[in-house]
Amino acid sequence: MNIVLEKLGKIGIVPVIKIDDAAKAIPLAQALAAGGIPCIEITFRTAQGEEAIKHIAKAMPEMLTGAGTVLTTEQVDRAIDAGAQFIVSPGLNPRVVAYCVQKGIPITPGCANPSDIEQALEFGLDVVKFFPAEQAGGLEYIKAVSAPYPHVQFMPTGGINAGNIAKYIAFEKILACGGSWMAGADLINAGEFEKITVLSQEAVQCVRDARQKKGA
Repeated sequence: MNIVLEKLGKIGIVPVIKIDDAAKAIPLAQALAAGGIPCIEITFRTAQGEEAIKHIAKAMPEMLTGAGTVLTTEQVDRAIDAGAQFIVSPGLNPRVVAYCVQKGIPITPGCANPSDIEQALEFGLDVVKFFPAEQAGGLEYIKAVSAPYPHVQFMPTGGINAGNIAKYIAFEKILACGGSWMAGADLINAGEFEKITVLSQEAVQCVRDARQKKGA
């Protein structure tokens, strides 16, 4: 497994961030790190995403910073130039995945069925995103669809929150969960970074407790 993905797995949570003001990127990243989450996925859903990645990558190189909602090879180039260390996409676009593999940057494409997973395997991937997780069948679906693929791990995203992350993390084939509840757009726009730190701490503790129970 790629070393960046291994690090994300150890953290267990990947904040998925839609940011409207790149000036808030650094205090946001600092708030997440202070709460025990030294990683962030900035989506390309807004015009500020690329600039936010640049700010964080330059000011906090120790932060694992990735680009999400990457739909084209042109966006892959922009993400890498901005300093992104990993790429996430909502679906599996063979052209985008092949381009990332060629560039040597880890990508977790969205996979929602066995055909998607097998395409990912063809590209040599062993970690895929499951999106939208809750709406597409949740943990029970992941358990069912993962059975034929013992070496594939999943990063479910979509509908993951403080109330259900523990059950996901407790399943052995879940590498990490993506979510935005600890750093929603409303909290970021309001500059409530102390609240983000508190919510991050609670999320980290939840993951830690779930993993301890799994290992017991």
